[in-house]
Amino acid sequence: MKKLFLIIGAPGSGKTTDAQLIAKKHTTITHYSTGDMFRAEIASGSERGAIIDSFVSKGNLVPIDIAIETIVTAIKNAPNNVVIIDGYPRSDEQMNTLDKYLKQESEVSLINVIEVVVSKEIACQRVLGRAADAVVARSDDNAEIFNNRMKLYTDPLKSIQEFYTSKNLLTQINGERTIEIIVNEIDELIQSRI
Repeated sequence: MKKLFLIIGAPGSGKTTDAQLIAKKHTTITHYSTGDMFRAEIASGSERGAIIDSFVSKGNLVPIDIAIETIVTAIKNAPNNVVIIDGYPRSDEQMNTLDKYLKQESEVSLINVIEVVVSKEIACQRVLGRAADAVVARSDDNAEIFNNRMKLYTDPLKSIQEFYTSKNLLTQINGERTIEIIVNEIDELIQSRI
């Protein structure tokens, strides 16, 4: 049985870094970032990668069927039984589609949804600060695309929070503290649930 943890948060909340550091600490945990999965698909030069790029390059959501296909394949093929996926779900449609899939799936169980909470101001400073650093900059790190990504994140957030709260699955973590404190808190939460 694969135990699935989802980490959501605004662009620049640190969710990918948090998940990477937790997976690095434990050989029993596999981490996937939807963003990384999509970027890898784009870099592969595949037809699906070109379709994904046409959405991601504008800061828009990848179509649901492509996103679910990519994520489901990754979970099932994960080398470990504990899987962390960050950056998903990002819309009501993604959330509902994933929920429908998980209801029919006996191999995967959603254990917890962790929201890394940061203010829009902090998120913007982090993303635009990353854009100024040529080493870690990504092509989607600019103010206009950040604002679009932030809107895409915040518009469905309330209904996503309500949905997972009603299932007793949502845990909110303050993402404005040191990375060490945040990672330790998320890690302790995950360890307590597996």
